[in-house]
Amino acid sequence: MTDETARAAPSPAEMAIQQALSGLPKEFHGFGQIFEERIRPALLEREADRIKATKRAILCRWIAGGLIALGILAGILTQQFWVAIVIGFIGLMVYAGGEHLVTQLAKEAKSLIVLPIAEQLGLNFTANPGPVGSISRHKEVGVVPGWDRAKYEDFITGIRREVNFELFEAHLEEKRTTTDSKGRTRTTWVTVFKGQCLRLDFHKTFYGRTLVTRDAGFFNRFGGGGKGMQRAGLEDPTFEKIFEVYTTDQVESRYLLTPDVMQKLVDLEQVFKGGKLKACFDGGECLITVQGGNLFEPGSMFKPLDSPDRVRELLQDFNAVFSIIDEITAGRIRVEQHHD
Repeated sequence: MTDETARAAPSPAEMAIQQALSGLPKEFHGFGQIFEERIRPALLEREADRIKATKRAILCRWIAGGLIALGILAGILTQQFWVAIVIGFIGLMVYAGGEHLVTQLAKEAKSLIVLPIAEQLGLNFTANPGPVGSISRHKEVGVVPGWDRAKYEDFITGIRREVNFELFEAHLEEKRTTTDSKGRTRTTWVTVFKGQCLRLDFHKTFYGRTLVTRDAGFFNRFGGGGKGMQRAGLEDPTFEKIFEVYTTDQVESRYLLTPDVMQKLVDLEQVFKGGKLKACFDGGECLITVQGGNLFEPGSMFKPLDSPDRVRELLQDFNAVFSIIDEITAGRIRVEQHHD
């Protein structure tokens, strides 16, 4: 083998990232170099910390398990169940202490991976954005319920195919107060929505309003769609069994909700690891929510930080968002061509 051939041969690490990125669209193929030059060196600097944190977490798990078992046994033998509660609580505290460093490291690893990827794609990423104003539009069109307090994470904004979009995770809670027979009040916070919110701004108003959901019970409050809406028939009977669609413009809804678009919505749920998808085409916007799931996470801290699989999983998240934007944009173009 000549020196030139040896230099041309990819290293095992380069082969691993190439394999991890295989099957993704061409626009993501250049991320192998970004991973090697920017992401991997930063992750390797924290690898020793990862090993230390995970070893401590494993030790604390064993200790916590032993304490809980000891507490149960002590409670049974002494018939003093408060002893079991106290020892069990100490065990839980030990467990939490062991997980703390792993959680902190995961947050740091997330930034080290997501930020370079977002920058390369021309996107803006903020892990803890504070209040997100557009959540009010999601509530207005009915894809999220009302709430009393909210928390937001992983706020991403950008432009795709001349469509402005934003994606974020929302945790919405409702305050509920109950009164018992003695007049004592109790306040609890109940999660009414936790999941991903996607907003697409097409800069052109839709001719009608179309609502999509996988939960038919959601529309009971609208009396079959409400506001002059009627149930829309989908082109594919398979998706008609999956989704409920109501619209004020039957023609536009068929141009927008082709079998390809409906499949992308199903794919979106799978990639987002969630369910109960809802979507609304209204004004110049498409607003989509998926309950559950957690995007843009760095993966398990119990494997090497520089594992190429971490990048692949994140790129799959971005690809799912880009795919639905592309399909809906194509539908928007079909609507315009029809009206022209």
